This record gives sequence, C-alpha cells and structure tokens, in this order.
Amino acid sequence: MIPLPEQEQQELLTACFRRCELTLEQLWARYFALGGGQNMLEVDAYLHGLAPLPRIDRDMLAHAVNERLDELSGPKRAPYSHPTQPAKPLRGPLRALVDLLEGTHRAPPERLPAAVTAAADALNLRVEVHLADYDQNVLVPLLPATSPGLDIETTTAGEVFRSASSAVARDAGAPVLWTVLLDGVERLGVLEVTSTDGTDPDDPVLRQQCQWLATLIGHLVTSVTQYGDGLDVQRRRHHRGSPSELLWHALPPLTGATDAVVVGASMRPAYELSGTAFDYSLSEHRAQLALFDTGARGGAPSLAVVTALSAYRSARRDGASLAAQHTAIAGILGEHPDTPAVNELVAELDLHTGDLRWLAAGSRAPVIVHRGGSPGPRAGQETGQVRLRPGDLFAACCRGTLETRNPSGAPFGAEGVQRAVDRHADSPAPEIARKITEAVADHHGSALPDDVGVVVVRWTPIA
Repeated sequence: MIPLPEQEQQELLTACFRRCELTLEQLWARYFALGGGQNMLEVDAYLHGLAPLPRIDRDMLAHAVNERLDELSGPKRAPYSHPTQPAKPLRGPLRALVDLLEGTHRAPPERLPAAVTAAADALNLRVEVHLADYDQNVLVPLLPATSPGLDIETTTAGEVFRSASSAVARDAGAPVLWTVLLDGVERLGVLEVTSTDGTDPDDPVLRQQCQWLATLIGHLVTSVTQYGDGLDVQRRRHHRGSPSELLWHALPPLTGATDAVVVGASMRPAYELSGTAFDYSLSEHRAQLALFDTGARGGAPSLAVVTALSAYRSARRDGASLAAQHTAIAGILGEHPDTPAVNELVAELDLHTGDLRWLAAGSRAPVIVHRGGSPGPRAGQETGQVRLRPGDLFAACCRGTLETRNPSGAPFGAEGVQRAVDRHADSPAPEIARKITEAVADHHGSALPDDVGVVVVRWTPIA
C-alpha cells in the first residue's frame, strides 16, 4: 500500500478541520486524549503548513478530526498517511456473507428474505428460497406470493431435494440453478438461483459459491425459526395439534451424519404425529439410537413417548449400557402406571467394526438390508447382534410402519420395508426413510390410522 504524501495529507486534513466546527483548543484536546504528544503550537504550525509532524501524530490528528466529522454525520473524512481498506467488502462471497450476517442480526424471521436478496446481489444473482413442508410433499416459497409450491416428486427442484444435489434447468427463459438447502446435513429445501450478469450456471466457481450460500442460509433458517414463527408458518400446510407440537419439539433433526454413518428419519403424518418418537447420538466411535411408539394417538401417548425419550437421553448421556438404558426407561414409565404402554427399541452401532447390537421391548428388531440384496426379516428378536458390511443399512420401524394394512388386510411388514429400500438403494438415507413412509401410506390407500415412523442408518466406515 503506497503511503499518502505528507504535504497532501496536511492540506486535506486542514481542509477537513475547517469544516469540523472545532477550535484549535478543542482539536488539540481530542488529539491529546488519543495519546498525541505534540503541544498546541506545534499542531497549529502543522495545520498552517509551517512545520512537519511525525506520522503517528498526523494520523492521531486525522482521527480526532474524523471523530468530529462522524458526529456531524457525513462530511468528507480526513485522510490517514496509509490508505485504509473499507471495513465492508464491496462485492463477492465475503460481501454476501457480511450481508447475511448483518441482515439477520437481531432480526425477526420475516426479514430473512430481504437478507438473502442482498447477499445474492453481491454475487450478481437472484435467489429464491423454497422450504419443504413438514410432510415433505411440496417445496414452499419463502415469499408466499411467488408461487403456490413445487411438487417434490415431479419437478426438477424436487429431484434436487430428493437427491440432496444440484441441477441446471434450461426449459424456459434464463437457465436456473437449483441446489439443495442444508442445515449441516438436514435437507430443508432448495435454492432457485438465476444469474443477473450472464454467468453460466454450470460454471464451477458459481456453483461452489451457491453451495456456500445455501449452507449459510440453511443454518440461518434453523436459527431464526427457534425464536419466531414466520418461517414455520410458511412451511405448514395444515393445523398441528398440541400433542404433535409437543412431540416435534422434542425430536432431533431428521438427518444426522458423520464421516462413517448417516442417519435419516421420517415420521408421518407430520401434523398428527403424537405416539412415536426417535432419538440418536453420533460420535467418533459409535452411533446410538432409539425408537419409541405407543400404537395410539393423542395427548397421553405423546406424553408417554416424550417421557421415554427423556429417560433414554438421560441414561445414554450417563454412559449407560443398552440394558441399563432399558431399565431407566422402564423405571420412569413405571412411575406413571396410567400412561399407555410404550414399545421400545434401543440400538448401538460400533463404527469401527460394524457390530450392531439392539434391545427391543414390544417392538420388532431392526430390518437389516445388505448392500446388493436383502436377507429375510429378523422378526421377533428382542435382543440381538449382527455385523454389518460396509454400505449396509438397517431400518428401525415403529409398529405402525410394519402393521399398517392395505384394503385387502395385508400388513406392510418387514418385506415392504425391504422392497422400498431395494427400490431406492442408491438414494441418501434420509430419502430412503421418506420413501419407506410414503410407501406405507400408498399401501394403506387412505389417511393413515396410526403413526408411521422409520429411522434408517447407513454405515460406511472410513478407509
């Protein structure tokens, strides 16, 4: 950076001093308060171009003048001896980051669309956010006036959501880049991105920038939803009763992942769920999970599974074994004999060896699906252990998933789970879970009589 010539700095500083409405005594007092070491006569001589000052003193004088100019709101500032970079970047990814952070600081959720627009403008983009509704059937625009929603099964945007990827659509008008919107690894929706400067959406730099933008927006969507209802209201398509409201707030994200394992869950019906709950915990060495259901709906079943869920978390965080976790859950439920019976599955996967252990009480054992083929269902096993192979997955299913019947009376069963997994084996675990619950709903053919829940875990050890 080239220093400003001393004479030019003196002339500009003196001009600014004349506009800052300070006497020489007042300016010197401010300069002295900043640490200036020259007396008033030396400062006066410098301002009149009669004597030089050390660079540090010149800059302290400039700072004293600038502080006063800031108080007067807007006059041109005095220059420093070395030019300073603007605190806020003018364009590009860093400007987009700053716009998002500033636009959402102490802001209600409804202000997020404006912050997204400002951030996109810094990248020469136009961006629209579409969030998945809670049934994961429709992608709902963040700004409700823009469109009625995009079907997840039949649109390009839906395909991007299902595959957690990105794609370019060139059907009509300007090409559009669709990219998945993630909070960490949980799918929240998609971004619709259009370039405003003619950049091809297939440009790898643009796509990378859009992925960064999508990741940050995903985090912000989750963050602002925690203290306001604006975005939550947009995602809702139906009324949600109090039992379901209680239960959803107790559940972890529908997706969790580390380098070695991916967990994906799906729960239906999203607006009436009240008797099924799940939980998981991932670490470097193991994945732990639990699934609870009562086979009923309403306030009492909701309280029962939330109570079981809380007891499980407490025992798990204390380092309890599977047997001790089961004892803790049974103990807390035994203190409330009037609550509905809770079916329970607790499991633990060693991420180094692939050893899966489980304990089931009133529930079916997990359905194990080996990569490249499905073994027979492991029905009726209350406790068990199996060694998974790399790429294998297992599905923990509530009773409603396995026992929901079609009009002919045939249950969906473990065989139905395996068929759904085989059909979508190349999809991410969260999408496989969604497809299983969707298949159960199709199997029944009408409104689901019971909760349908599944947790899918895929193990891929690090080489």
